[in-house]
Amino acid sequence: MAISAISHILVKLGMISTSDHTSVVSMNLFVALLCACIVIGHLLEENRWMNESITALVIGLCTGVVILLTTKGTSSHLLVFSEDLFFIYLLPPIIFNAGFQVKKKQFFRNFMTIILFGAVGTLISFFIISLGAMYLFNKLLNIGSLDIGLGDYLAIGAIFSATDSVCTLQVLNQDETPLLYSLVFGEGVVNDATSVVLFNAIQSFDLSNINSKTAFQFIGNFLYLFISSTLLGVLAGLLSAYIIKKLYFGRHSTDREVALMMLMAYFSYMLAELCNLSAILTVFFCGIVMSHYTWHNVTESSRVTTKHTFATLSFVAEIFIFLYVGMDALDIERWRLVSDSPAKSVKLSSILLGLVLVGRAAFVFLLSFLSNLTKKSNYDKIDFKKQITIWWAGLMRGAVSMALAYNKFTESDVKLRKNAFMITSTITVVLFSTVVFGLMTKPLVRYLLPSPKPFTSMTSSEPSSPKSFIIEPLLGNGQCSESTGQNIPRPSSIRMFLTTPSRSVHHYWRKFDDSFMRPVFGGRGFVPFVPGSPTERENPQWQ
Repeated sequence: MAISAISHILVKLGMISTSDHTSVVSMNLFVALLCACIVIGHLLEENRWMNESITALVIGLCTGVVILLTTKGTSSHLLVFSEDLFFIYLLPPIIFNAGFQVKKKQFFRNFMTIILFGAVGTLISFFIISLGAMYLFNKLLNIGSLDIGLGDYLAIGAIFSATDSVCTLQVLNQDETPLLYSLVFGEGVVNDATSVVLFNAIQSFDLSNINSKTAFQFIGNFLYLFISSTLLGVLAGLLSAYIIKKLYFGRHSTDREVALMMLMAYFSYMLAELCNLSAILTVFFCGIVMSHYTWHNVTESSRVTTKHTFATLSFVAEIFIFLYVGMDALDIERWRLVSDSPAKSVKLSSILLGLVLVGRAAFVFLLSFLSNLTKKSNYDKIDFKKQITIWWAGLMRGAVSMALAYNKFTESDVKLRKNAFMITSTITVVLFSTVVFGLMTKPLVRYLLPSPKPFTSMTSSEPSSPKSFIIEPLLGNGQCSESTGQNIPRPSSIRMFLTTPSRSVHHYWRKFDDSFMRPVFGGRGFVPFVPGSPTERENPQWQ
């Protein structure tokens, strides 16, 4: 039944053959490949080089080769890559689970740094890639015949600014390296949202007449999308919490409250798409709000069910995407169009890959330096090894880049040769960065961050309450700390105010949350106690 339903959806989307038999066979093979990816990924869990993302990509490539040989070069995939399938069905569970499972205290403690990397950094990378491509394509390649315009160059900048940090996140542990994990994870989500917003803005703006007014409109549109999308996600999460708290579905059926959580999350994503907002940001913040309020309002069995269900859906969707991309990479029709100019195709891909490396480095080290200027504690500073890891984490390009490239370069009114060159170059960069950089991720991260012990000690010394923020700064100049016996210099008044406020933002948020939000929307401590509840055994995430 499940396979038939999926098959029917894909037929409606035009993803597979209209033949029922062909559809069922294709889906059976694809599901079998998903199972193979999970089994092989488990067997390679302790491998120094491989991870499940690369495993799925390689299996997809091998499957494409087999299909190419069996069909005598007429086809290489079971499914055809579609941005609709990606953005509507596969991306929502991944982004929602990211918000639902995130350690909120670490995320919001580093929120400004995450926004700095995810939004400002993406803009810097966007301009470097766009301007670099514009200069190098004309300087080193004879691309006059391809007819690449300004809109295409800006789209290229947005496409290759979208990172895929899945490989690095699979290696990092948010308990051992909480600061680094929150930065890499948070930047990845904000980066994807920013890249999609940039891409959509480029598609909608008239680029034939660019002036200062257009630039301000562009910035205003970006801020509007960011703020509106975030608020919509928060409102959807609060609405689900209020409904479940007031009606208390668990009295009669836990299935209803689980179903409502899932549907409300997906509804927030689709509503954002309908309103032309950033659905990625909407569903991400919906996940955060649901984990803070809604999850505590459901029964114990529903908490366990939702936690594992969302994680499982996200896991399967990630494997599906990498397998999907690997199989579609050998699309024979597009490779035939560029087969007469292999050198040009290689140069094009090499230039784009080089610009990705430079664009990433241009903002990571600069913004890390600026961020460190506002930090007083060494725990909160981003040292050079962490900067290298953050830089490396953003070098991989994945399904978001593929989806945006297909959106831009598969229009029927554009020359097919230009389409083929840009699509094949995107595929080359995605494959090379994911496989080559991905294979080196585990050993690189383990070399830079060799042991969890230092991070354990750092985690234990992390401030756990607002009082921890004010103990050391109140010591006078040259006064001695009783715990360390060391002299601690007194910072300037302005620096102390900026970096170590006497009352942290978290303190005021907790007061507001306990006084106004939780009594209305529920949450930890404001719902009936359920014996054996998993939340009663865990440490509070907001404390």
